Amino acid sequence: MDAADEAAVQAQLGRRPRGIDSIGHRCPCGNPDVVTTEPRLPNGTPFPTTFYLTCPRAASRIGTLEGSHVMKGMEARLASDEELAAAYRAAHERYLEARAEVGARAGLDVPEIEGISAGGMPDRVKCLHVLAGQSLAMGRGVNPLGDEVLDRLGAWWSSGPCVGGDEPAGDA
Repeated sequence: MDAADEAAVQAQLGRRPRGIDSIGHRCPCGNPDVVTTEPRLPNGTPFPTTFYLTCPRAASRIGTLEGSHVMKGMEARLASDEELAAAYRAAHERYLEARAEVGARAGLDVPEIEGISAGGMPDRVKCLHVLAGQSLAMGRGVNPLGDEVLDRLGAWWSSGPCVGGDEPAGDA
């Protein structure tokens, strides 16, 4: 991650980023909006959230979605739609594979989180931020529920960069 990206992520988060492997995705405005994080933070803490959403605008909109209880409906659909459940399980496996690749690059073994992805996968829907982060970083078609979250967000970037301009980052 170059200095400009690190500064943007720090401004987005309101703190210095930790354990970053790479930029997972860039917002159409040009700033990072997802960082790929190592599975163990520099202080030794296991960290299962491989694809960490950093854009405060997207995070705020997702928080609003979570507050509307959309996760309960998604989880109910997982219980009744075998095709959706299979695709969500596959997204879980892809998440684990990606985290293993990041861990291997960093020379990290993190048995504490082995088999555990994030966001409630493969059976629950616990965090829409994680699901959206995976869809942004890995591309549409990998996580069907992450794709749904992105569809519901709209163009969070349309008013310009969340940081780096004259506008404050907002409250994420």
